[in-house]
Amino acid sequence: MKYGFLQKFDVGVFIFFILVPLLYPLLYAFIYTNEVVREVPVAVVDLSGTACSRDYLRRLDATPDVRIATHCTDMAEARRLVQAREVLGVVCVPHGFASGIARGEQVAVSAYADMSGMLYFKSILAANTNVSLAMNAEIKVQRAGGGTKEQQEVVRHPLTYDEVALFNPHAGFAVFLIPAVLVLVLQQTLVLGAGMEAGTMREENLHRRMQPVQRRRGGLWRLVAHQAGRYLLVYVPMSVYVLAVVPHLFRLPQLADPWQLGLFVFPFLLACAFFAITVSGLVRHRETGIVLVVFSSAPLLFVSGISWPGSAMPPVWEALSYLFPSTFGIRGFVAMNNMGAPLHDVMHAWLMLWVQTVIYALCAMAVTAWSVARSRRQAIKERTEARRRRLALMQ
Repeated sequence: MKYGFLQKFDVGVFIFFILVPLLYPLLYAFIYTNEVVREVPVAVVDLSGTACSRDYLRRLDATPDVRIATHCTDMAEARRLVQAREVLGVVCVPHGFASGIARGEQVAVSAYADMSGMLYFKSILAANTNVSLAMNAEIKVQRAGGGTKEQQEVVRHPLTYDEVALFNPHAGFAVFLIPAVLVLVLQQTLVLGAGMEAGTMREENLHRRMQPVQRRRGGLWRLVAHQAGRYLLVYVPMSVYVLAVVPHLFRLPQLADPWQLGLFVFPFLLACAFFAITVSGLVRHRETGIVLVVFSSAPLLFVSGISWPGSAMPPVWEALSYLFPSTFGIRGFVAMNNMGAPLHDVMHAWLMLWVQTVIYALCAMAVTAWSVARSRRQAIKERTEARRRRLALMQ
């Protein structure tokens, strides 16, 4: 390799550049492959004890979202089961449930969910809402009395609607989360590998080997371009695997035109490569990059606009998100791959990635020049110290 300054095979760099991008997306996809949470165990407290309340609970247990795991005599017993994690929610049917309905009064069924997982809350709420709506419709038909089947249907549902979940028909967690994680994996593993490589070079003062190349005309740019080119050589095929093969294996939506998606991903990889070189300037030891990247991964996913819309973010966080290629990479990839948007619909994200490429290329050149100068000063200091020790021994 023309500018191969590392003289030995680095296992850590190999792990972050090759093994982690190969295995991490599969791990995430396997975890969320079921898409939705089904049969959430709940405890029920039937304070009414009537045929009407038992009918409500039978319908609730028949839904795919929850499963009645146990019946409790009071809320204190149910609370202890939730604290012991034996159940993940409680449904309480109040006193006077049947008599209130018979008198034409509005009654309330209380549903409690373990909020350590939002999906538990979603399942318990959806199950109780669907059962209550179905019972409401039947009560209205009974009180209307008589009428044809068509008239009863109008009483049951005066206004019908069709619910269509756009771009995520199963309302699954994998379709929502995995595409964003796949893009983030590419950026974070690239930063990890580059940081570990930079840490090794600083620990062993290997940047001084770049001095002859830097002194040539355009040498600094050649150093940075060569380093980014090495990263692209690995990450172009890796991006095909992560962004195309993994979604295909787990049957995630793939609506983008492959050529247009490739045109979008290319500046993202370029921006990530120069961003990784720039960030590596902050790394003094091999382990520093790991702490830095692990700490930043979750916040980067949040500020990307996937888990919370960017328009609702505070301006400070919105501006901060513009510093990272993953922000525009995630937004553009999700729009193209999950929603079928053409390239011109994500032109803002595409242009911003090119802007980041130019800015981080300049930053990478500055960081490389600083690292070489620092290495030169350190080498001079080491030679001075060695000369001083030799003179001391001679005397």
